[in-house]
Amino acid sequence: MILTMEKVNSILQLISALFFGVALVFFLTYDRMWDQPLESSLVVSWMLVGLLVHLLVWGSTSLVKRNLMKEVASVETEKKELKALLFDLERANKSGRLDRKMDSGEITDRDSSSIKPRENFK
Repeated sequence: MILTMEKVNSILQLISALFFGVALVFFLTYDRMWDQPLESSLVVSWMLVGLLVHLLVWGSTSLVKRNLMKEVASVETEKKELKALLFDLERANKSGRLDRKMDSGEITDRDSSSIKPRENFK
């Protein structure tokens, strides 16, 4: 079974939620379960473990986010390259048609002072 970073992140988030839920129930029911008073060392140890779990979740989340951002950047780069290639192919196709028209003599210089219409390339 191969765990991806996204699955590890989801598992760590679940563990974090369960830990803090158990800690809440533990501290709310502490007086009923044991007759001794709550000691500060117990609270500090629970808080340190909670901090550790939270830092693990935060680290895994940032790793997943960084990996996704790299993937998005590579896809955007590929998209830009494909757009440039498509533009080059369209321009080559249009210039090829223009060359063929010039060879066949279809294009005549009607008025050299007239402005050619604008061509939109998308």
